Amino acid sequence: MTILGIETSCDETAAAVLRLDNGRATILSEIVRSQVEEHAPYGGVVPEIAARAHADIADRVVEAALGGSGLALGDLDGIAATSGPGLIGGVMVGMMTGKAMALASGKPFIPVNHLEGHALSPRLAEDCAFPYMLLLVSGGHCQFIRVDGLGQYHRLGTTIDDAAGEAFDKLAKLLGLGFPGGPAVERTAKGGDEHRYKLPRPLLDRDGLDMSFAGLKTAAARVIEDKALSEKDVADLCASYQRAIADCLSARADRALDGFDGDRLVVAGGVAANQTIRTALDEVAARHGARLIAPPLKHCTDNAAMIALAGAERLQAGLVVDDSLAFTARPRWPLDEESAASNPVYGSGKRGAKA
Repeated sequence: MTILGIETSCDETAAAVLRLDNGRATILSEIVRSQVEEHAPYGGVVPEIAARAHADIADRVVEAALGGSGLALGDLDGIAATSGPGLIGGVMVGMMTGKAMALASGKPFIPVNHLEGHALSPRLAEDCAFPYMLLLVSGGHCQFIRVDGLGQYHRLGTTIDDAAGEAFDKLAKLLGLGFPGGPAVERTAKGGDEHRYKLPRPLLDRDGLDMSFAGLKTAAARVIEDKALSEKDVADLCASYQRAIADCLSARADRALDGFDGDRLVVAGGVAANQTIRTALDEVAARHGARLIAPPLKHCTDNAAMIALAGAERLQAGLVVDDSLAFTARPRWPLDEESAASNPVYGSGKRGAKA
């Protein structure tokens, strides 16, 4: 099964060609074009700028990925593209590019949930069998999901306000550290004292797996407003803030693994690249006799290889929508709607395609 994947949900224009053979994924080519320079002056992603940048370069990125694989369009078994959730203008660029290529070549088009791509991304590098407990920390999403199989996702907890990635971006913007915020905070935190600032760990005194980061953002903002911060102050604040987020995520992961019958904790999404968070989660997994699995760093952030993998696994399993060329882009698309048992939109191959 050889699939071209296209990803344009935020500020990376990406394309990849992937081959799935007996459950083993091989990336034949992969291109990612970042828009960091376009958005840096604004301290965050501007949707209109993102959509225009995708439209300007999507065809060339796809052409480069195909060329790098040594394959022609006719050699593919299908074309997958992120069809939500995400910035709707960008999503439409990638999805329409994929649809046009599928229509022209007579190949199947597979609309892919961006979050499903992240959920399956650890399977790009190793055999990550189902079931597993997933901590999905990508952009505006922060969720605990039990993954029982392809298209079988059960959300157990989510953020009730801001996501961890948004919290990192907010602190970076307040401190003028640049964009993207997560890596900037992590770099600045090196050498800082993570115990200096007493920042809150919201919701940890409550049952369940829901999370909250709005109060943490507010607490950090008050520290910044109180006085002019020295370079050492900034490093200490970043380290303390990063530790607070790691504590919140690891405490919830500890509870998520209580009673879980699997032996794998998976973390995926851009925030999964943070080493302090990875270390904290690794310690939690070890206490439960489980193993922490995370994608390679380059596949934590948005990429097309994970979209191609999700498309290949769905096509191979027959989990595709009828008349997929009529599928419409979705700015919001909860991953647990992917459940083949309950979702009337996507997951059965015999159900309607209208979104």
